[in-house]
Amino acid sequence: MRPIGYFVHHQGRGHAERCAAIAHALPPERPLVIFCARDDIFPPLPAQARIVTIPSLFEATGAEAPGLADLDTPDTLHCAPAGWPGIREAMGTIAGWFREADPALMICDVSAEIAQLARICSVPHVKVVQHGDRSDPGHVAAYRGALGLLAPCHADLAQPDWPDWMIGRMHFAGGLGIAPMLERAEARARLGHAPRDRIALVVSGGGGSGFAQAPIGVGARTLSDWRWHTIGHVERDWHATEPGNLVHHGWVDDAADRIAAADLVIASTGNTTCHQVMAAGLPWIAVPEWRYFDEQHEKARALDAAAIAHVAPHLPSSAHAWRAAFDAAQARHDAGRMRALVDADAAHATAHWLEELIHRAWGAEAPLALVAE
Repeated sequence: MRPIGYFVHHQGRGHAERCAAIAHALPPERPLVIFCARDDIFPPLPAQARIVTIPSLFEATGAEAPGLADLDTPDTLHCAPAGWPGIREAMGTIAGWFREADPALMICDVSAEIAQLARICSVPHVKVVQHGDRSDPGHVAAYRGALGLLAPCHADLAQPDWPDWMIGRMHFAGGLGIAPMLERAEARARLGHAPRDRIALVVSGGGGSGFAQAPIGVGARTLSDWRWHTIGHVERDWHATEPGNLVHHGWVDDAADRIAAADLVIASTGNTTCHQVMAAGLPWIAVPEWRYFDEQHEKARALDAAAIAHVAPHLPSSAHAWRAAFDAAQARHDAGRMRALVDADAAHATAHWLEELIHRAWGAEAPLALVAE
C-alpha cells in the first residue's frame, strides 16, 4: 500500500495522541510516516509507523536572517517568516518525501502552510479542523484544498459558522485519541482516595501558561469540605495563600485516572481534556484559556450551547463566585448527555473513512475493510 504522511504539531499532546490512535487503527499494511519536531510526545506506535523529526516551524534558533524579520506576511499564511533555515529544512524534508514516496494521502494536524504545501506538491491532504475563528484566507485555503476535513469532536459540538461546504467533507470523531476511562471507584482505589471524599480537580493544560495559583487557593478555602487537587502547570502568585485541603501534583502520567476519580472538574477547553471530562461524565466548570484564533473560547461556546459544562470567562475571583460556579456546574450536569458525545470507536471509524477517501481518490486501492465486505 502507498504510505500516508502525517504532520503532527508538537504544542500540547493532543495532536500526537490523535495520531497514535489513528496509527493503531489503520491496516497494518499501510505505512505511516509521521513528521514532527519532537519524537518524545507520542504514545507507543505500531510497527508500520515511523517518526521523522523536523525542525520546529516557529521556534527560532539564532541562524535566521535578521534583515528579513519585518517582511510582510501575506494573508494566506500564518507563520511563514523568511530567512529561516529550519523551515527550509522541514519543508524540504516533507517535499522530498512526497517526491520519493508518492503517498496516498497527507494528514495535517495542524498547519495551514503544510496543508497548502501538500496541495502545491499535488498530494491530497486531510486537514484536521479545530475550533476557533479560522475564517482567514490561510485556513480557508487549507480547508478548500483538502480532500477531507477531520473534526476531533462530535457533530453536536460543531461550530455554528462552519459553512455547508466544510460540513459536507467533514468526518466527526468525538473522543479520538483518548483511552477508555476507569470507573470512579477503580480510579479512586488506584489513587488512594477515600471513597467518601469530595474531590475537586483542577486540570491546567499544557498548551499555554496554565491557571494561576491565587484563584485556586480562594476556591479551596471557600469549599473547605472538598479535597482539592491540581495537575499540570499552575502559575505561581506571590500573594497566593493556600489551605491544607489543596495539593499540587504538577505534571502527571495518570491525568485520565485523576479525572475519573473526581467529583467535579475545573479545566480549560483543550480537546483531549474536554473529551476525558465528557467520558467521565462529571460536573464541569470550563474556563477557556488564550489560544491562537480564540480556539478555546469557541470550543467553550460550543460546550455551552450543547449544555455540557458551566462556562466561566475566567477562574472565579471571590468566595461567592466560586460557590455560584459550583452550584451552576452541578445544576447543569447531565452525565448521559456528556458521554453520548464520546465515541469509543472513533479511531477505527476515522481509519475506515481515511481508507475510503484513498479508494475514491486513487481507485485501484480499495480499503481493506471494504474488500472484506
